Amino acid sequence: MQTTRGQGGSPAAPEGGPTAETQPRQFVNFLYCKLDPAFRRLPKDERERGIAEWLAVYHEFRDRVMIYPYTLFGIRADVDFMLWRISYRIEDFTEMSAALARTGLGAYVDAAHSSLSMTKRSVYVDKHVHPDQEGSRTKISVANRKYLLVYPFEKTREWYRLTAHARQGMMNEHIEVGHKYPQIKLNTTYSFGLDDQEFVVAFETDHLEQFVDLVMELRESEASRYTKRDTPIYTCIAGDIEAVIDSLGG
Repeated sequence: MQTTRGQGGSPAAPEGGPTAETQPRQFVNFLYCKLDPAFRRLPKDERERGIAEWLAVYHEFRDRVMIYPYTLFGIRADVDFMLWRISYRIEDFTEMSAALARTGLGAYVDAAHSSLSMTKRSVYVDKHVHPDQEGSRTKISVANRKYLLVYPFEKTREWYRLTAHARQGMMNEHIEVGHKYPQIKLNTTYSFGLDDQEFVVAFETDHLEQFVDLVMELRESEASRYTKRDTPIYTCIAGDIEAVIDSLGG
């Protein structure tokens, strides 16, 4: 299934040309949804009307928000599908959610979980420069791969008491392990002060077995000693929105 791209408006760059420090940052939301089974027991015409209303709102907001849909139906018991939403306005997320909730399908869709974060340049990437360096960007660049693996991430307080030199050394090892898996694309966003976690990490890949190997190897890195939380983990399958909604069995 091919992921449908959202558009989303892009604000003008600051005078003098954008830099990593002056580029406007994006808000990022991962919205995990659960369909009430009662929806499947509605008459067919009522289900179809509700789905059509929901899809109309979805497509309307694609002019303002970058939206990438994924199904988790049959993979996790608590989540059926996920919308990865990216915008320069945090209000776009609440306005879109309210509009979807007013539709026939939306009345039967609950938000099982939601995370909020922002793009930000990483302080650890200066010595690891390569084309499209993930940590140097303030704009999400989605690779449209088949699978997306998302989880919240927190470091222990002891990590922040280490010197910058000590932390950089451990992150150098961490980054080098990641470079051994070039087919896996990492998107790191920051939640400090916005949500319960410190980071949200989203890995795009076409090969889940490679991601398993990557995570196992990262567990052996020195920086892993300072991980406080890295669950729940959501394994998401990309698809266009019509296919994702159809996957719910409605």
